[in-house]
Amino acid sequence: TLRGYKRLGVNRASFGVQTFNDRSLKILARGHDADDARQTFELLKKAGFENVSFDLIGGLPNQTVKDWEKNLDEALELDPEHISLYLLEINEGTPLAEQIRSKRQPMPDEDLAGDMYELMVEKLTAKGFEQYEVSSFAKSGFRSRHNTKYWKFIPYFSFGVSAHSFDGERTRWSNERDTARYISLIENNESPVVEKIEMDEKAARAEYAFLRLRLKEGIDLEQFQKQFGTDLLEEHKSDLENFFRSNLIETDGKHLRLTRKGMLFSNEVFEIFL
Repeated sequence: TLRGYKRLGVNRASFGVQTFNDRSLKILARGHDADDARQTFELLKKAGFENVSFDLIGGLPNQTVKDWEKNLDEALELDPEHISLYLLEINEGTPLAEQIRSKRQPMPDEDLAGDMYELMVEKLTAKGFEQYEVSSFAKSGFRSRHNTKYWKFIPYFSFGVSAHSFDGERTRWSNERDTARYISLIENNESPVVEKIEMDEKAARAEYAFLRLRLKEGIDLEQFQKQFGTDLLEEHKSDLENFFRSNLIETDGKHLRLTRKGMLFSNEVFEIFL
């Protein structure tokens, strides 16, 4: 199957490892184990994929810094071209959220998660990976062009079950999430689009700002003003001054970007634009 994808022109593969700890995978209600992840990586390489990425999640319940370091070491030993590293976020409606609410699992420790973030940055940059986005690390020449389109607020068109698209201005739309229903729509020459969102000016400005801030280079202030007719620094002057003082953001006059500390507290910065 993977060789078939390669012959069809697929040139990059990305998959969710999440953790190499089987107990943690069960807590996350994932349908694979650590050996599945290792075998997937090996099969991709054997099929000829020269650009492979996978995700890891830190800050899991009962996970120690030593556990996280072990995950990072195993990831680096596999030697992918790209790694996405996330700190756990508890989303309502997930099995983990219910386990934490019922006290079957502890609430993740934010200070510990901060230590894990610092460790992942140090380890990956020491191995030659560039942190070009809050959660993304790549070897030279292997930045994700796919994800970069999201962060740069430019058009992308997606195909398949549950795929999302964006026209680069105000409109987002997404496809049917049920596979059988999606196939039926396509076979009957019907549109698979099930949701369309039209953003207003304020929502578009907010999305542009916090998505661009995820990137290492940050927001091009001149481009922002040209696109929205607004001076970003003046519009959010009071909040931004607090973040400057806290060393969460910085500017060279042309760009506004997160500092390394700011990347750890990025969600707090993003909130001012919403």
